[in-house]
Amino acid sequence: MNMRSTARKAVGVVAMASVVALALAGCARGGGGDGGDSTNAAASPGITDTTVTLGITTPLSGATAGPGTCTVAGVTAYFGAKNAEDGGVKFGDGKTRKVEIQKLDDAYDPQKAKANYDQLKDKVFAMGVGLGTPTNRAWREAAIADKVPQVLVETGDPIFSDRSQSPWQLGFVPIYQNEGEAFGKLLATATGNHKVAILSQNDDFGKGYVEGFKEGIKGASNITIAKELTYEATDTSVDAQLTELAATGADVFFNAMSITPLVITSLQKAQQLNWKPSWFLPSNTSSPKAILEPGKATAFPGVYSVAFSKAVASPAYAGDADVKKFLSDLKQYGNYQDVPAFPHCVWSYISGATLEQAFEKMTAPTRENFMKALLSISDFKAPLMLDGTAVDTTKDGQPAVSTVVVQKFNGKGFDTVTSFQ
Repeated sequence: MNMRSTARKAVGVVAMASVVALALAGCARGGGGDGGDSTNAAASPGITDTTVTLGITTPLSGATAGPGTCTVAGVTAYFGAKNAEDGGVKFGDGKTRKVEIQKLDDAYDPQKAKANYDQLKDKVFAMGVGLGTPTNRAWREAAIADKVPQVLVETGDPIFSDRSQSPWQLGFVPIYQNEGEAFGKLLATATGNHKVAILSQNDDFGKGYVEGFKEGIKGASNITIAKELTYEATDTSVDAQLTELAATGADVFFNAMSITPLVITSLQKAQQLNWKPSWFLPSNTSSPKAILEPGKATAFPGVYSVAFSKAVASPAYAGDADVKKFLSDLKQYGNYQDVPAFPHCVWSYISGATLEQAFEKMTAPTRENFMKALLSISDFKAPLMLDGTAVDTTKDGQPAVSTVVVQKFNGKGFDTVTSFQ
């Protein structure tokens, strides 16, 4: 996939050289014990009567640069279009503000992510949308201490949606357990007996997927777990683990892996071993163009994943109005010229629509009022969402999107399925 982060468009979306801070208009603490709800409350940092700034730290270089670049491009495209077409977003206080974005590259390095947060926290209204569990965790506690919103982050770590532990946070994508459980439930309804081999990343990402999968198959007498192995996110090869798992003869491979190059080489290695089970892959590492095609995934009887958004590269959506609008905005305002191979461009575009919903509910220019507004959105069918899914931020313990459908790779894109085939 060819990604270009080219020259900025003059649409009111601000970019700093090699940095783009997505900031959700800042607001200072409201006085008088009103929780920042008063229209007379002092504005938080990053918001004025005419602009609001959102800050993003995300990987723009390294192994996860592909999806990381998308986290910036999608939301930049959404608000670039709003700024150009409507003059910005009309907030609940009656003022129309352009949304400005600043980003910083953390290269999927937690220390860099924390340094980026420190650089941006006093300049932006809110932080969010960035990719990664370890990178977002690296500054979560600091954001809580500083009372800076850290919202719609692209990680399935449930801690970001637990309001007792994370009062200034909100995750965006379904938690890992939701995805793993969805596939587990589908497999549990299958006819015949199935042996499962599991390979998972040795961190909260991998553990969450496996936990959800086991919950999904609980009580299913036809499902046996043959072997479980792990790998480290810093590993450059998992050939040894694949060789050991292939020896089990498992006909289902549950692969909870977040590193794009490793997924591709895993698909290729399994074929070299003549091990051809059905696969499960997480939603963030199941891109047809970027992963499944180079991995020659059609060699397997089935590759399953989960989704809540339309696959914009699929021929099935070529005539879809939302997809046409998205691709046009992405090219014109997101500085992203190609049809994205990663779903993260779509996810961050949906995040932009979700943020707009929150802005429209804000009655005061404060971070407290923003969080109150953000956590009051229910049953919002954002552009590009699949039937049966919606944004709901009102449930403690769940991210903005918690509903998914299971899909099976058809050689070009994915088809929604209701049974294991």
